Amino acid sequence: MNAPAEGSRTLLILNGPNLNLLGTREPEVYGEATLEDAIELASAAAERAGWTIESFQSNSEGALIDRIHAARGNAAGIVANLGAYSHTSLAIADALAAVNIPVVEVHVSNVFAREGFRHHSYISALARTVIVGAGIDGYRLATEHLTRSLPSTV
Repeated sequence: MNAPAEGSRTLLILNGPNLNLLGTREPEVYGEATLEDAIELASAAAERAGWTIESFQSNSEGALIDRIHAARGNAAGIVANLGAYSHTSLAIADALAAVNIPVVEVHVSNVFAREGFRHHSYISALARTVIVGAGIDGYRLATEHLTRSLPSTV
């Protein structure tokens, strides 16, 4: 099982490709809420529990890997919506495994009601929990789950 960064009460909200377009990209699939709206939900949930969040979004696989590496020793948990990289990136999965930080995987849409290639995620096997199809509320649910499940002495 993954262990949190000792003494940290910070969660990293990690967002992959095209999530910067949330709210305008295929609103019939992803809804009209923006990534900023999702981060606000997560921030409010973290604040209620006495935690803080840092958020990072990139369309670049390498930048996401670098940010995962930087979370080592700094973040107690990661809420990860890696978009299409969830289904394709062994490198990101390897980075998450290497840093040994608890992860909750989030997908705004129900990936199991979509194209077959979206049904497999390299991240799911590493995640404590996977939240799919809850819209941006998945960010709040993931944040609440981590703040409740991580040791209170973190």
